[in-house]
Amino acid sequence: MAAPAVRTLSRYLLRQHVAPLGFALAALTALMLVNTMAKQLSALLGKGLPTGVIVEVFVLSIPFIVAVTLPMAVLVAVLHVFTRLAADNEITAMQASGVSVTRLVAPVLGGAACVALLSFAWNDQVLPRSNHQLRILQVDIQRKKPSFTLKEQVINEVVAGQFFLRAARIDATANKLKDVTIYNLADPERRRVITADSGLMAYTPGGRDLYLTLQDGDIREVNRSDPTQFNRTFFITNRMRVAGVGNSLERTTNDAYKSDREMTICEMRQAAADARREAGNAALEGRRVIENDLRRLAGLAPRTLSPGMFATDTAPPGLYCRLLRRLAAWLPPPQASAAQTPLAQQPSSPPPQRPPPRPRPRPLQQPHPGQPPPRFTPPPLAPPPPPPTAGPILQSTRPPVYITAGVGVGEEQRRVAARQREVMYEVEIQKKYAIAAACLIFALVGAPAALRFQRGGVGLVIGMSVAVFTVYYIGLIGGEELGDRLILSPFFAMWTPNVIFGVAGLVGLWRIRKPGNAPHGGDWSDVLEVALRVIRWPGSLLWPRWRRAS
Repeated sequence: MAAPAVRTLSRYLLRQHVAPLGFALAALTALMLVNTMAKQLSALLGKGLPTGVIVEVFVLSIPFIVAVTLPMAVLVAVLHVFTRLAADNEITAMQASGVSVTRLVAPVLGGAACVALLSFAWNDQVLPRSNHQLRILQVDIQRKKPSFTLKEQVINEVVAGQFFLRAARIDATANKLKDVTIYNLADPERRRVITADSGLMAYTPGGRDLYLTLQDGDIREVNRSDPTQFNRTFFITNRMRVAGVGNSLERTTNDAYKSDREMTICEMRQAAADARREAGNAALEGRRVIENDLRRLAGLAPRTLSPGMFATDTAPPGLYCRLLRRLAAWLPPPQASAAQTPLAQQPSSPPPQRPPPRPRPRPLQQPHPGQPPPRFTPPPLAPPPPPPTAGPILQSTRPPVYITAGVGVGEEQRRVAARQREVMYEVEIQKKYAIAAACLIFALVGAPAALRFQRGGVGLVIGMSVAVFTVYYIGLIGGEELGDRLILSPFFAMWTPNVIFGVAGLVGLWRIRKPGNAPHGGDWSDVLEVALRVIRWPGSLLWPRWRRAS
């Protein structure tokens, strides 16, 4: 086939995947976003938050949802397109023209590889920043108290432990109160009970303070130190201000702390290197402590522990991180022009000071002619320590301790904690790579399945997508747990689902392209037959031996 025809076929296949990919991505993202909104909306509304803050919470949740649904959308699009092309006999026409199955799948795998690169950039650059902002916002929302609301025929706690209000009737539209009773316990020396026939309430624009205007009532006040003192004051109009009714949302402007899911790959590699260095220092310090105890037991002087035995390396680890640093170096800093000042305005540096002259050694005094040279007298030595006396040995109440109790335990705990932090960062790094590579793996799995079972239709697309998603993400979550517990290495913990599905896709592609195994329009009965064959496969390995033994 000529090269222009090949390019035309590749563009045609890729163009057929654009619309299903976009639709599947939008539908799956919207479905998971609705699920997230259903779980969190009631709690957010109970906080009395502005609409903009609630919208911001869900907008910041979208990058995480997209990171999960993008590989899923690739699988749905590949299954849908190849199933439809096979149902319309376009696959048969292409094969009759001499186009192999491998040639049909190759441009789709190339497009899936491009989507995988886009997913990797999204997971590494966009997702950590959105997770960081979302966590800060959620912490700020948790610090905010629920909005102040009044209920009828109930003693409402307006200010915790200080101010209580009861109203027989509350008109929420006009903010009117009827038959009002207020218990003011703010003053520890006095107790006030205020009753009124009616009242009006109003809030400040931020909803933080409450203003009450009471009509036709009285104030009863009792002195706790002297219960015989009782004051009662009647009023026609009484205006009160209750501060701190509703706690406004205070936004955090600067939060330097980041968890592993809020870091880029370069930041996690640096954090993993720091944890690895700390684990090495802890292990070395533990060995030194044990060695000093042994030296003390042998009667030798202990060695001093030198802190920071492993030097800190500021160079970014990995080729990818070094490339990003070089790209960032080409970009001008945001305030480079403001940081530069003219030479005339720069303060003149003080002239360099010469170091003070070192004292010269005094020359030896020359003797006069005819006198002997001066005699050198060495400085007096310290007197040697007195020999031990022959007194009784058991004069000390406590015997000398040569071995420290629990020696090395603290260093070992530090080493294990640092090792766990290092593995946690490594697992998160491998997870970013694995989820991005899942776009390519799912395309490799979906194409042979759609060509093998051409008459599966929408049911095949939905059923196989749900099955693959469930198995893959259960394996991903389980692998992450095993990796964090130091049971599996981070690479195998995160890449095992990809390896399993990748091998299954390669086997399916190899069986499809074999002569005599061309797509023949399999339906759900063929799917059931293949599933039963896979389930019975472990037992079939033992069946001949059991039969021979019987």
